[in-house]
Amino acid sequence: MDKINFPYRSDSHLPFLHVVHESGSWAKHGLEVNYDYEITSEDAHKNVANGTVEFVGGNHLSPYIQRPAGDKWVYLGQTVSLLNHRMVVRADSGINKLADLKGKRVATKGKHPGLNTWLFIKQAGLLNDCYVEKTKGSKFHWEAVRDGEADAAFVTPPADILSRRAGLRVIEVPYLPMVWFTTVSSGSGFVEKHPDIADRMLRGICEGIAYFKTHRAESIKIIKDKYQAEGALDDESATHLYEDLKSILQAKPYATIPAIANVYEIAIEQDRAAEKCDPMALWDFHYLRRIDDSGFIDNLYRT
Repeated sequence: MDKINFPYRSDSHLPFLHVVHESGSWAKHGLEVNYDYEITSEDAHKNVANGTVEFVGGNHLSPYIQRPAGDKWVYLGQTVSLLNHRMVVRADSGINKLADLKGKRVATKGKHPGLNTWLFIKQAGLLNDCYVEKTKGSKFHWEAVRDGEADAAFVTPPADILSRRAGLRVIEVPYLPMVWFTTVSSGSGFVEKHPDIADRMLRGICEGIAYFKTHRAESIKIIKDKYQAEGALDDESATHLYEDLKSILQAKPYATIPAIANVYEIAIEQDRAAEKCDPMALWDFHYLRRIDDSGFIDNLYRT
């Protein structure tokens, strides 16, 4: 077994990662993966560069910003290309659709999630008509809506169920093409030196996606038992989280062009230095394509 570090950038990745690990998908390919810990963006760049971390499950903006300065970050695979968000509002808010956000306060959280909201509102033509504000402290941004500190927020499961249980209305909105969630990220130096490990890491991810999609009851149980970041989940919330993730997980984890275009736009919004980096410069799908061409992924769904 080769021991591999694969920290996440957000604990929202854990419902999927727990299933990959508990299903033995990495172990089948000779990998013992240390995945259940968080890493900062800064430490991710530093530790990938010095070799103490082999892969990272995120860092979707900073590599575009740091690439022009010589950073050697590389993306090998992307598990999802759609942001499966919903809008939550108070029942008495008078907000029934996106257009009703004019003059309203929209709560966000984090750098990347907040920029996702910024871009979604921008693409809806509402950027100059509402106020996007980051929630302060440890409060979930939907809780800021509940407590009257904001008028709306965009959330992903299971926060939509938690919001509804707290008395908020959940409004369906179009999904946003986006690079987010679990990405297989590394440094080009490590990948060039250990192509076999890159291959097995990707095979384990593909195997884990297939297990997730084809083993419903087992995956729901793993999520319910292991995922605690938003509080203990009951059967309804664990099942809802599973079904929603299943619908957006890509059997063949290539990032889509619209998702790359959108993440590149928010990277530039965060720091104009990203403009010096080509939007495709960080993506290397040839390891995944080799696996795909071999028939490995298709065969996972035939057995």
